[in-house]
Amino acid sequence: MDNGKGRLVLITGASAGIGEAFAHVFASRSWNLVITARREDRLLALASKLSADHGVQVTCLAKDLSIPSSVAELVDELNSKGLKADGLVNNAGYAVPGHFARTLWDDQAKFIRVLVTAPCELTHALLPGMIERGWGRILNVASVAGLVPGSAGHTLYGAAKAFMVKFSQSLLVENERYNVLTTALCPGFTYSEFHDVTGTRAKVSRMGKAWWSTAEDVAVAGYDGVMNGKAIVVTGRRSKQVVPLMKVLPDSWALAIMRRRSKAFRNE
Repeated sequence: MDNGKGRLVLITGASAGIGEAFAHVFASRSWNLVITARREDRLLALASKLSADHGVQVTCLAKDLSIPSSVAELVDELNSKGLKADGLVNNAGYAVPGHFARTLWDDQAKFIRVLVTAPCELTHALLPGMIERGWGRILNVASVAGLVPGSAGHTLYGAAKAFMVKFSQSLLVENERYNVLTTALCPGFTYSEFHDVTGTRAKVSRMGKAWWSTAEDVAVAGYDGVMNGKAIVVTGRRSKQVVPLMKVLPDSWALAIMRRRSKAFRNE
């Protein structure tokens, strides 16, 4: 179903990057939206544009998903407004630069909350309604990092994304009989604020254009993938070459490659 008229999607991390691109993609296909992120001013500006451009209803709920109570508050607000989500895009995310031992545990705990705990909790809250209504689409924004061996720096990032891949696959096989489909979207390098926040912009900018995708292309690929029931969607020409290669190489070889290459895109 490409036309989402009458349906509602909740998108986390919608204030910039891939999340903002997802908001435009869903709105252009006539979905109504609930968008959430920390920066309310950006959400309001985005909501105004989406409504003007596509004539859809957009609800803004500013939340910081690193706060343990945030998901419960978000779900309570949806319920109080009588909003039933037919779609969920778990997109909010970031990375903690540096080696694990040199970081603060509080920073890592917040990271786990945003990238693992909150998406699982939000899915757990919204999934029963989708099953009951016999229709739902869940997009978990993972990463190519979740499909290749781990690298030095940003230690929990690949692990969190690998978790989301397995989580998505399990959700798909559990719930596809109810017409509730789940996709793990695994982007490669994407033009967004991500590398500015992690302080790796100078490093990754030296990588060739073939490694890169726009946030818009990633969002369209994710949308099309989940509508068609694809378990995993990889974006980026180079990424689509690297992921199959890593699967056939001996683990020791694949890890050696990541060991050599990680300095090109990670802050160690």
